[in-house]
Amino acid sequence: MFCGLPVILASASPRRQLLLKTLISEFTVFPADLDEDALTTADPFETARSLALAKARYVGSQHPEFIVIGGDTVVAVPTENGFQQLAKPMDAAHAVAMLATLAGQRHVVTTGIAVVYPGGAEASHGETWVTFRDLSDGEIRDYVATGEPMDKAGAYGIQGNARAFITKIEGAEDNVIGLPTDQLRTLLTVAANRLGFASVPFG
Repeated sequence: MFCGLPVILASASPRRQLLLKTLISEFTVFPADLDEDALTTADPFETARSLALAKARYVGSQHPEFIVIGGDTVVAVPTENGFQQLAKPMDAAHAVAMLATLAGQRHVVTTGIAVVYPGGAEASHGETWVTFRDLSDGEIRDYVATGEPMDKAGAYGIQGNARAFITKIEGAEDNVIGLPTDQLRTLLTVAANRLGFASVPFG
C-alpha cells in the first residue's frame, strides 16, 4: 500500500522487487507484456523513460485504482553518431557479442522509472556511467556460461560476477541494478502530493 492505495510493480525482475521493498513493503507484481522494439528510439534515455511509462500505463489501464510502477533498463555505448543500445541478450552468442562490445569501454546505464496513479502519471530516469576493463575471450565465455547475463540489459549484472569486470562506477549503483530509488522516491512524493497527501512515510 502507498497513500492508502494498493501498489503494482509492472516488472518480473527480482532485482527491482528487492529494491522496491526498501521504499514500499507491500506490493504485487504484474509484468507488462509489450513490444519493446516498437518503443525504442535513438536516445537511450528516452527509450528507457518511454518503455517504463508504457509498461506502467499498460498495467494501470487494467487496474485504474492502483498505483503502478514501471521500469526499464537500457545499456548504451557512445558512438560517433550517438549510442549503440544493448537490451537483453537473445541467446548466449548474443551475450558474448555484447560483452565483447563493452570490454575496455565506458558506457552508460539508464533506467527509466514511471509511476501511474489515479488521475496522473510521472516519469524520470537514472543515469550511471560504468567502465569495464579489457576482457579476454575466455573470461567472456566463462561468464556467459554461468547463465547470469541472460536476463539482464547489456548481458551483465553489477551485483553478480560481473563486478570483477568493472573499474569505475559514476553514479548510483541501484540504477544499474534496475531501480533508481532516489528518482522513484521523488516521483512517489509528487504522486502523493497530487493525491492530497502532505507527507509520505516510506518503508
